[in-house]
Amino acid sequence: MLCLICRQANTIIGFTSIPFDRDEFKILINHVPVEICPNCGEAIVDEEIASHLLNIAENIVSEGIIEVVCDYN
Repeated sequence: MLCLICRQANTIIGFTSIPFDRDEFKILINHVPVEICPNCGEAIVDEEIASHLLNIAENIVSEGIIEVVCDYN
């Protein structure tokens, strides 16, 4: 897919880390599958994965965990 940001290159499948910050809560989710632009470095997350990421973050916050680093699964 052509990069939505720079429109200069086709994206490639890869992995990245996504941070979430809300008030005192800090969450870092590693190994998130994304499409990455080799030209500008923009990472594009598809809708299903984005929804899953939000669920992971909400579950962590609801458990009252202040800081966490975890892997996407």
